[in-house]
Amino acid sequence: MMIIDSHCHLNYEPMYSSLKEVIARAKTKNVDYLLTISTVDKDYEKLLSIIKNNNEVYGTYGIHPHEAKNHKEINSKLIVEKTKMNKKIIGIGETGLDFYYNHSEKSEQIRLFNEHIIAGLKTSLPIIVHTRSAEKETLNILNKHMKNNNMKVLIHCFTGSYEFAMKLIDLGCYISASGVVTFRKSTDLANTFKNIPNDRLLVETDSPYLSPEPLRGKKNEPSHITHTVKFLSDLKGIAYEDLCKLTSKNFFKLFGDLNTGS
Repeated sequence: MMIIDSHCHLNYEPMYSSLKEVIARAKTKNVDYLLTISTVDKDYEKLLSIIKNNNEVYGTYGIHPHEAKNHKEINSKLIVEKTKMNKKIIGIGETGLDFYYNHSEKSEQIRLFNEHIIAGLKTSLPIIVHTRSAEKETLNILNKHMKNNNMKVLIHCFTGSYEFAMKLIDLGCYISASGVVTFRKSTDLANTFKNIPNDRLLVETDSPYLSPEPLRGKKNEPSHITHTVKFLSDLKGIAYEDLCKLTSKNFFKLFGDLNTGS
């Protein structure tokens, strides 16, 4: 039995300073692989060091939409170059649109999102997408790029509407569940995930954020993903082991066979 945490931030505290222990705890819960996600350029060297020194950990390169205003120099050419720095960089992101907080201007976010997508098309690497309060704009951009291309897209930590989820599925996207789906007030979101096709479902922690119930309010880490898996297995009426298998299978279908080259 294998679980894959498809989205965590191992370069963030408090995990980074006790990384060996965090990974060891994850292994005791059958979390065999972890994908640690890039959000700002200045932390990329730290991320590369993590994936070089830990066989179980793979990485991505990308700029979070909150940080778009601080990365005006980033373009698709530079993103492609960054992904080639290590064979264990297997995705691009997290990128996308966040109009809830608007930490960066919408135009800046949209420009950078498009640059990440162009890099994804050039490299054939999956795009990891963050989207909040930007359903229409996210769909428009993805539709523009995906309708004539075999582009791989993972919508991470999905919290949007049922209608949005179904349109993303129709486009060919994969959708990842975080601990948010376990929250007591997330009944609409739980209903959405009940209807996500099993062959498009992944799981994640987004740690150190968003600890699932019953650990809500505490710092999250990859070992906590078992609570989300258990919730989804009950929700969908699928055995726990089978949910582990299908989400891992979907991860490999999206990201390919993992290698340990450095």
